Amino acid sequence: MNFKPFVSSLLAGLLLAATAARADDIPVAVAANFTAPFNKIAAEFEKETGHKVMSSFGSTGKFYAQIKNGAPFEILLAADDETPAKVIKEGAGVAGSPFSYAIGKLVLWSAKPAVVDAKGEVLQRGGFDHIALTNPKLAPYGAAAVETMKKLGVHDSLSPKFVTAETITQTHQFVSSGNSLLGFVALSQVLKDGKIEGSAWVVPANLYTPIRQDAVLLTPGKDKAGAVALLKYLQGAKAQAVIKSYGYELGQ
Repeated sequence: MNFKPFVSSLLAGLLLAATAARADDIPVAVAANFTAPFNKIAAEFEKETGHKVMSSFGSTGKFYAQIKNGAPFEILLAADDETPAKVIKEGAGVAGSPFSYAIGKLVLWSAKPAVVDAKGEVLQRGGFDHIALTNPKLAPYGAAAVETMKKLGVHDSLSPKFVTAETITQTHQFVSSGNSLLGFVALSQVLKDGKIEGSAWVVPANLYTPIRQDAVLLTPGKDKAGAVALLKYLQGAKAQAVIKSYGYELGQ
């Protein structure tokens, strides 16, 4: 009787069992603009490692407040680089762990074609009742939108038309539903297969402070193999290809 197939099968089963036993559940707080790419990255990471990613999506400002109040996240993927630095300074993050996983791009977008022109002159021209943006106190994309409008000299004239959302996901919903004709969102939210549906102006980078999005290992994840592995995976070629496909630039 040939025992080799049986032994190979047994060893494979034992290896799978050992991997499953070591698998971690990884609670991750993810900036809302990064929802689509992170879902893809997390699914592939889970297949390759056996770890399970437990994702929460929202505004960086709200996650910061939750982390300060003891929320057991192991990783924060922020929409800025200031919040990770702050959590480290306050003892809630691991020194030396932050890195820029993406650099975001701001877009003025309408779900309808021919509303937003290629130079963003619609902001000067008007002809709309509402413009959506994310709360600049909670979200860097909202702060970037305000900075852009101020540099263009249209902030004060447009402010009565602002529809302010708590997250950039909600901002996108305001515009996609037609409740607001146009709004400032992340390029990653409207880029599908390399094209933007509706009409859009990709805001020139010199009109706002670069949206450098940093990842940080939080204190609860310090000794967790799964959390460390996920951060390493984010810096790998597969994850970076996904990030670039959603219109982000890669961090340095």
